[in-house]
Amino acid sequence: MPDLSQPAGWLPLVFLLVMGLAILVYVVLDGYDLGLGILLGFADDAEKDIMVASIGPFWDANETWLVLGIGVLLTAFPLAHGVIMGALYLPVAAMLAGLILRGVAFDFRVKAEAHHKPWWNRAFCAGSLLAALSQGYMLGLLVVGFERTTIHVLFAAFIGLCLAAGYVLLGAGWLLIKTEGALQQRAARWAGAALWFTAFGIAAVSVATPLLSRAIFDKWFAIPNLFLLAPIPLITATLFGLSALALARLPAQLERGNQAWTWVPFAAAVGVFILAFHGLAYSLFPWIVPQRMDLWQAAAAPGSLMFILVGVVTVLPMIIAYTVFAYRVFWGKATDLEYG
Repeated sequence: MPDLSQPAGWLPLVFLLVMGLAILVYVVLDGYDLGLGILLGFADDAEKDIMVASIGPFWDANETWLVLGIGVLLTAFPLAHGVIMGALYLPVAAMLAGLILRGVAFDFRVKAEAHHKPWWNRAFCAGSLLAALSQGYMLGLLVVGFERTTIHVLFAAFIGLCLAAGYVLLGAGWLLIKTEGALQQRAARWAGAALWFTAFGIAAVSVATPLLSRAIFDKWFAIPNLFLLAPIPLITATLFGLSALALARLPAQLERGNQAWTWVPFAAAVGVFILAFHGLAYSLFPWIVPQRMDLWQAAAAPGSLMFILVGVVTVLPMIIAYTVFAYRVFWGKATDLEYG
């Protein structure tokens, strides 16, 4: 590790933290609206309008965090950006196609004639699913160092399914907070189904990842790391148990008009994503391209990083401020869509 008292040592770490923060916030915030988009395929027409209304003020701002994360990768780690984008060209293109499709469908569905509206709803659902699967597939390929043997490709595809299930869990949890009545009851059932698929996926990935990477196996199972890292899976299991308990009690409580536990599944899912991200970051550090390029090898020149840092210090607080402001202003139960 280079001298961290010098700009060439600490600046790449700062940008890695900024990029990690941007990706984590994106996964949580855009994760719930991608999950909600996937669930749109299982709702009736009246429910679809309420579901879309619940993410209307937030969904495009949520994607700002993806732009920030990729922007930091491009400007602060240009060598890694070239390697990663070159290795992930097709899934990145698929993700962008999905995000564009859902963006267009989001706007057109509210102005479309009645017989066209179901097609835009399907497009919104398909775009959300395509974006979620692509992101998970890219994550899987990153973990295995972009190896493309059959087992590695299957592993990446499995992570794609698991991430989509996790997004559905976040989306159903969001609906529990933002809706009422029959849709809220249905969201509880959706969350219950997604919960166990997500738990199975995280467990399978946690077992498979060290087996596919000797370096990751050594980082997790060497003594004393094994004991120091044990709280991560234990707390994750506790969060799944807490969420399952809440979802088992919610239908009866909602029948009585009791909204007290509606926030628990979403909060627990966010906690699971944060812990999973923490574990993944620990597994990969200090590599930005696993086993090929660490963050110091990939970083731009210190002078360039210092210049970019001025922009990040200016922009990041603004993004945080308007994100907090938007959620504060539009908090509360979603209502029917109305357009003049």
